[in-house]
Amino acid sequence: MKRKGNQHFKRNTHLTGTEQTLLSYLQRNHQHSYTLKQLIDTFSNTIPKPILRAALDDLVERNRVDISLKGKYSAIQGGKVENTLAQQKVIGTVDMTKSGMAYIIVEGYEKDVMIRPNNTGHAIQGDMVEVEILQSRKGKAEGKIIRIVQRNREIFVGKVQVGLKHTFVVPTDANIHIDFYIDRGRGIKAENGDKVIVKMLDWPREAKNPFGEIIEVMGKEGGNDVEMKSILINKGFPISFPKAVLDEVNAINMKISEEEIGKRRDFRSITTFTIDPQDAKDFDDALSFRTLENGHYEVGVHIADVSHYVPEGSELDKEAIKRATSVYLVDRVNPMFPEILSNVICSLRPQEEKCCFAAVFELNEKAEVINRWFGRTVIFSDKRFSYEEAQEVLEGKKEGPYKEELLKLNDLAKKLKAQRFKEGSINFETKEVRFQLDENAKPIGVFVKERKDAHMLIEDFMLLANKHVSMYCSMDKQASGQVTNVYRIHDFPDAEKLMDFQLFAKQFGYSISFDNPKQISFALNKLMAEIEGKPEQGLLENLAIRAMAKAIYSTNNIGHYGLGFEYYTHFTSPIRRYPDVLVHRILQAVLDGKGFPEKSKLDFYCKHSSERERAAMEAERDSVKYKMCEYMQQHENDIHDGIISGVKSWGIYVEIPKLNCEGLLRKEHLTDDNYIFDEKRLLYKGMFKDKIYQLGHPITVKLDFVDLQNKTIDFVLA
Repeated sequence: MKRKGNQHFKRNTHLTGTEQTLLSYLQRNHQHSYTLKQLIDTFSNTIPKPILRAALDDLVERNRVDISLKGKYSAIQGGKVENTLAQQKVIGTVDMTKSGMAYIIVEGYEKDVMIRPNNTGHAIQGDMVEVEILQSRKGKAEGKIIRIVQRNREIFVGKVQVGLKHTFVVPTDANIHIDFYIDRGRGIKAENGDKVIVKMLDWPREAKNPFGEIIEVMGKEGGNDVEMKSILINKGFPISFPKAVLDEVNAINMKISEEEIGKRRDFRSITTFTIDPQDAKDFDDALSFRTLENGHYEVGVHIADVSHYVPEGSELDKEAIKRATSVYLVDRVNPMFPEILSNVICSLRPQEEKCCFAAVFELNEKAEVINRWFGRTVIFSDKRFSYEEAQEVLEGKKEGPYKEELLKLNDLAKKLKAQRFKEGSINFETKEVRFQLDENAKPIGVFVKERKDAHMLIEDFMLLANKHVSMYCSMDKQASGQVTNVYRIHDFPDAEKLMDFQLFAKQFGYSISFDNPKQISFALNKLMAEIEGKPEQGLLENLAIRAMAKAIYSTNNIGHYGLGFEYYTHFTSPIRRYPDVLVHRILQAVLDGKGFPEKSKLDFYCKHSSERERAAMEAERDSVKYKMCEYMQQHENDIHDGIISGVKSWGIYVEIPKLNCEGLLRKEHLTDDNYIFDEKRLLYKGMFKDKIYQLGHPITVKLDFVDLQNKTIDFVLA
């Protein structure tokens, strides 16, 4: 059985699916070399020309493919997986499993190096290590960690265990398999069972356990604040800002000088407003709107000018690089920048003048871009709409100012969206769970957030800005070769996973064909329309998303498959994403006719930001799981109608569509017959009654047990 997460396309350290396709073709035909035109012709039905060219450039840069003086491409035979795995020593990153087995992710390898528990040395999750290869057969390698090159983290959360002679802290992160020895004469005193923050001090070669120091007592297990902070720390996010960062942000002059206004395009007299969630405080985008004399429409996408207040190399900048993203948990935001900057100085609050970086578009009645302009602006936001308030205006349920502007923007946004789908964008509408919390942050209600026109209005104008900024910095201005850009890329879906999804959809009676790679997005959109509003919608949407590659940041552009864009970046959220800050600086450099940092520096930022983004998503999911468990604890013995979302040897996973939560029905709780697990067909079949429990089938279950600390829910048959 494949280890979950071990496929190459899930990690930006490995080759993309497109790159692997090209490399495999060249390796199979290693006795030949091919011109660019020959390769374009060969893959004309599967790989768009710009993506193929970018993939070849990356393979050449990685020394996997050679290009001759005559411009012909061939595989470098030493770059084959089988040969590289034969090296005696390699350096990579530790991916630890709950069982104690580790896998080492090595740059350029298509398979991870397996490390057995007795050969992990003193390595922990995320460490960069040196590995000695013990054996390698058919591209699969097993190794032994011989050196810690760099620790991934030194701060952990754990529970205190006080014994007669020794005190230990046991980490709450399931992937950390070591306990910290605490010298009773060091650090803050804590009582048995306290949840604490511990710092790793040392781990001598001869010691069984690392030495640690308790630096903060968080409190007893189960408190909301304690658990939310634990989630953040376990994912490597600091929960406070260093004094130097706070001193720097407090010294910022919030007043915009007349000299600064004179350097900017003035939009203060043009209708401008924001549309954000009801509880948002960091407003990083605003829309301006006016009708031009020629009958066209001018729409300005104004983004908080964070880079104006955060100079490159400043303490604020260094801290933002480290965090790379804000983290949105159920009951709080852990911001990338201190709140005074993200919620006050840069936030585009109503009735305040603000500095922005903007993409301004002239659109005709068909929402076609006639002209565009990029540059720094100063705005005055006339009104702050919540999504709910804007939606009421769009639906005619509420009268008020800027109704005509909202209606026209919505009309243009729908035309932009229609054009996007026509060009291959995939219509995934993922469900987002929200909780109603009491004054103690306990969940008293759960609902699925509904996305309506107001949400999609903002989304489509943000997509437009991101796309055109990327095009401007790349296609339009890169002829000199001086500009290295940051792209948001999304590779083609994995063929094997698409086939699995195709078979799964068939169980629900849906026929979907992926024979022509160019038609995949249209086939998926057709299916998404067919399942809308049906019980299996959530399950099929989630499985379709899992079949997709993961979007990442990169300096090598292969396009964004999911959106159907040849050029795409992130420009519209610099308050909460560091790549957007980089893109603002790159855009200004392009406008000034200058180059930007060397590629290796941006490569590091892209890789780090992609990793931190994944960690933030995991933290957000963990907070939702924790709150869902808290909510379900209050509803013991409730009966739920569900769908079988997974079938494993240990039991059946059941999704409850109404709550968008998942729990486990253990095999031993299938008591109405003696059931046999069929791994190939993913089902349980009764030996005597011939009853079948199969993937996708409806099932009625009763809540049995909730494990709050492990964030799991157990069901039994109702």
